[in-house]
Amino acid sequence: MTTNLLPLETIAQTIVILRGQRVMIDADLATLYGVETKRLNEQVKRNQARFPDDFMFQLTAEEKAEVVANCDHLANLKFSKTLPYAFTEHGAIQAANVLNSARAVEMGVHVVRAFVQLREVLTSNKELALKLAELETRLERKLDSHDQAITGLMEAVRSLMRPPEPPPKRPIGFVTGKEK
Repeated sequence: MTTNLLPLETIAQTIVILRGQRVMIDADLATLYGVETKRLNEQVKRNQARFPDDFMFQLTAEEKAEVVANCDHLANLKFSKTLPYAFTEHGAIQAANVLNSARAVEMGVHVVRAFVQLREVLTSNKELALKLAELETRLERKLDSHDQAITGLMEAVRSLMRPPEPPPKRPIGFVTGKEK
């Protein structure tokens, strides 16, 4: 076992979301597995049957430009003539298997752990978002009832602030019984 392994957080930072999936770019995988990107892609092409469409896909020119713009560590892809490949979690494991080197197998385990850790973080964030939404709903209901109470109080204060109507004045002079 190698002792100088990258921490899971470092591996997780190389995972990007493309086409709604969490993937790793071939250059990152090759670096992790200790091979050149060209060698990784050669092995993948030789074992094409092991990589169905849900395991890997080739980026479009627009996706490549987006990845280069958003990921500083992939800036050298900007000058590459070929479009990179993106590997899903299963594709990354399959790539480790076709490389058949001790480092690739060992790092493959860490790549899976990074994908799992990212999935757990996203799940906990979804749970947190649901709890926040529930709290907001409760707060809105409370605010509505408080708003009604405050509106009632304001109306009462306004009615107290109005000057009282003057009492009816007695007419000057003699008043008969009918006029009273």
